[in-house]
Amino acid sequence: MDLSRPRCRRWRELVLLASLLACGIRHASGRISIDPDSLIGIRGLRSVLVLQNVTQDAQEYSWHRGANDTAENMIVSYKPPSHTWQHGPMFSGRENVTKAGDLVINTSTLNDTGNYTVRVDFGNGTETATGYLNVQELEKRPDIWANTSTAVEYMGSVAAHCSTNATVIKWYVDYAQVSSNDRMTISPDLKTLVIYKVGRYDRTLQCETASIPDFPQRSDPLSLTVAYGPDKVQLSTSHIILNGVLAARIGSQVRMSCPATSQPNPKYHWMHNGTRLSVSEATVILPSLSWEQMGRYRCIVENPVTQIVMYQEFQIRVHTAEHSTVVSSGFSISGARVVWLIVITVLGGVCLCGILIYGLVSHFSTRCLLPWVRGGARAGDWVSRALP
Repeated sequence: MDLSRPRCRRWRELVLLASLLACGIRHASGRISIDPDSLIGIRGLRSVLVLQNVTQDAQEYSWHRGANDTAENMIVSYKPPSHTWQHGPMFSGRENVTKAGDLVINTSTLNDTGNYTVRVDFGNGTETATGYLNVQELEKRPDIWANTSTAVEYMGSVAAHCSTNATVIKWYVDYAQVSSNDRMTISPDLKTLVIYKVGRYDRTLQCETASIPDFPQRSDPLSLTVAYGPDKVQLSTSHIILNGVLAARIGSQVRMSCPATSQPNPKYHWMHNGTRLSVSEATVILPSLSWEQMGRYRCIVENPVTQIVMYQEFQIRVHTAEHSTVVSSGFSISGARVVWLIVITVLGGVCLCGILIYGLVSHFSTRCLLPWVRGGARAGDWVSRALP
């Protein structure tokens, strides 16, 4: 055949195009695949083998049990155009194919482990893909225990152990994942957590295993009781305290409180002028303040576990407006009247002193002049000369 002729050249182009199409179909073969992340199943749960790179022109999805797509090992097939499903010899009643072509196995068993092959018919050709499904037994939740469940903040330590055969272990303190730092250490095998300085927020410990991706198993929380405080004593009263002095009126109600943050709840003691009161609460109320209740008060807060003791001290004094009140023999004089009484007393004393001085001067002047008066004119002359 002479390929140089026009008809032969045309024929050669058609052969070349057919070859290219055939090569294209063969190149596309194997383009579809099964998502590797979907090839891990859990006993008792649903397994889904997810197809990848599937185009919308698929005419039929056919799933088979094994490494080939023979009719004898077909499980189920689905035809999107007619929305029909067909069961095969390997169908167990738990399998189904989704509209996207994925194989669903409900209530997976360990016997479901093995190869699965899917054949996709595109009308102008077919593609196949095979994947190995590994159905595993989900490991039970790990157990956790510790050498103690109580500690004193920044003074006590705790060591917790995770009972599991898993090699991938995570630790959680108060529901937040932790790692080794200057306050805690995780052992090389990841099974032991040691907290050297326990804090008040280290309230729960947990370990988590991840033998199967996306299916972590976390232990029940282990509760810790951490004693701390009191941090400080905050004094609050129904009156204003200035420079440690509470000014109140006689007969008024006085409320005093000194709450403190502490675990466990602290013990309270009150002192009045060095004498311990029979009060064991954070608040003391004096319904009607009396003179006997004046003086120095001290609120003592004690944590018996941490052995930390703190206190606040202040004085109760009579209100300034009452300082000028004098109480004696059943009557009282106000401050204004006292001032007027003092002024009148001073003025009266000054007048009295003036009268006494005048009387003395007059008396001595008369006694000195009488001898001269009795001496006649001579004395008179002297007096006249002496007087201006």
